[in-house]
Amino acid sequence: MLSGLWGKKIGITQVFHNDKVIPVTVIDVGNWVITDIKTVDRDGYNAIQVGAVRKRYAGEKATIQWVRNPKEYFTVLREIRVDVLPENIKIGKEVDFYDQLEPGKTVDVFGITIGRGFAGVIKRHSFRGPPASHGSTMGRRPGSIGHMRARGRVIKGKRMPGHLGVQKCVMKNLEIVEVKKDGPVVLVKGSVPGYAGSLVFIRKQ
Repeated sequence: MLSGLWGKKIGITQVFHNDKVIPVTVIDVGNWVITDIKTVDRDGYNAIQVGAVRKRYAGEKATIQWVRNPKEYFTVLREIRVDVLPENIKIGKEVDFYDQLEPGKTVDVFGITIGRGFAGVIKRHSFRGPPASHGSTMGRRPGSIGHMRARGRVIKGKRMPGHLGVQKCVMKNLEIVEVKKDGPVVLVKGSVPGYAGSLVFIRKQ
């Protein structure tokens, strides 16, 4: 059984479902080709390696040359872990694992959050900040960082300014609103980490 499938986040929109407006994230799950099959006997685990086809080759039939020169024909290569390898899979075949997704089911979506650069404690850790009145001149500084500063040290794990974003994040229990096979795209209720065009992994529950 497949653990999930890879896709690309297109963006956020809203759809009408059962006379209600639902905010959804559109995930493109097309243009993936099987490039390798990992087995327990050879690699120690079962997995299916897939590659995202470049735009210039989208719609073309995969050949053995694609597998021999993956950097030219694929943007990225990823693996999908499986307990038991499914039947009727072979290298060079286009991925159609989205058939296993059904509207109404819940999934977990993994992605890399958008990078925000160097951020202060108010933006990075949601600090309240100093009072806005009574002559406060603190600005947006973090304030005291502990009694160990006098010894030239800072307590480990102290929340301070630093790089924000570009971290692996998961949104759990998101409902599948619709699966459009003509895209093919999957509409997932709610937000998904990452910017438009970034890779996401849809894990089945």
